[in-house]
Amino acid sequence: MANYITPEGMRMLRLKINELIEERPEIIKQVVAARELGDLSENAEYHAAREKQRNLENELDRLQNKTALLKVLDPDTLPKDAVRFGAFIELTELPDRINFTYHLVGVDEVYDRDDNIVQVSVASPLGKALIGKKPNEEFVVQAPKGERRLIINRIY
Repeated sequence: MANYITPEGMRMLRLKINELIEERPEIIKQVVAARELGDLSENAEYHAAREKQRNLENELDRLQNKTALLKVLDPDTLPKDAVRFGAFIELTELPDRINFTYHLVGVDEVYDRDDNIVQVSVASPLGKALIGKKPNEEFVVQAPKGERRLIINRIY
């Protein structure tokens, strides 16, 4: 099965890749400047700069490899009759009647948002339980915090 990501998730990953690429020249300058300080065996600045460079390159490679394997799936092309990848879901937690809005996304795109929408990975216990549920359907999910009873209010 392909590893899916929404268009927004892919955009966020590409932004991160571009940030790392833009950061690269500054780190190279730091390595060069530290190298010019002399004896590399006892040069803490040089070793720190090289470690920073290795970390950046490793993260850049990881993200580039990941984006090559991900398949972008536009949720707008999927029906909204049941919870599917990329859906926004309004839920009520019972018995307290607390309302939540979740966005069901791929495992590689869970990030903080500026709104009150919580991103839930399709691989999480809640994400797995949500798949295929329909509006007005009540269900129970075993979450890390214990059993949760939920009802689907709306899918969009």
